[in-house]
Amino acid sequence: MAVVLHGYRYSVYVRIARLALAEKAVAYERVEVNPFAPDVPASYLALHPFGRVPTLVHDGFVLYETGAIIRYIDRAFPGPRLQPDEPRALARMDQVIGIADAYAYWPMVRQVFSHRVFRTASGQPVDEAEIARGLAASAKVLAALEPLVAEGPPSLADLHLGAMMAYFVLAPEGRALLQEYERLAAWWSKLSARPSFAHTEPGLPGGKVPVDYMKS
Repeated sequence: MAVVLHGYRYSVYVRIARLALAEKAVAYERVEVNPFAPDVPASYLALHPFGRVPTLVHDGFVLYETGAIIRYIDRAFPGPRLQPDEPRALARMDQVIGIADAYAYWPMVRQVFSHRVFRTASGQPVDEAEIARGLAASAKVLAALEPLVAEGPPSLADLHLGAMMAYFVLAPEGRALLQEYERLAAWWSKLSARPSFAHTEPGLPGGKVPVDYMKS
């Protein structure tokens, strides 16, 4: 059964899909697509009319939208279950994913990580005010997530939030802020040690190796 994942290597959402594939031990081909390029291939737009990433193709079945992709991966392939059966646990999983998308992604990734880490690595200008705004918003998000992170085997919520947290803690300020939330810090320490996170490490522009501030 041929599985192909189209996506941009630095995309958080592509990494979420890759984490799900890794946790399920699914072999797949990865096709690089830069959605920010001015000339996104027509062949890719035929798969994803909005030109974003990721897109999964499984034996001719084309699927885009990260939430749909990771749920499909969990249902379609053998391996450890990434979604709980109990209704409240499943609802909590969906809630954490929703919080991550609606409130965590922009400040933690696009403001703090992008300006402090990614732009520095790629030689772009850094906006300190943007980082400050991102940290302020991130504190509210982390406080909301602190009582919601679950113990036990990883779920899709852990992978979804974990991909964002992996970028956030590469910024020294992000790492320091996370340490103020004991449950979240313990959750991240355990989750980030999973082989799937090492397997899906995207690196940084220019071949730079990310500094793991959580283990320094």
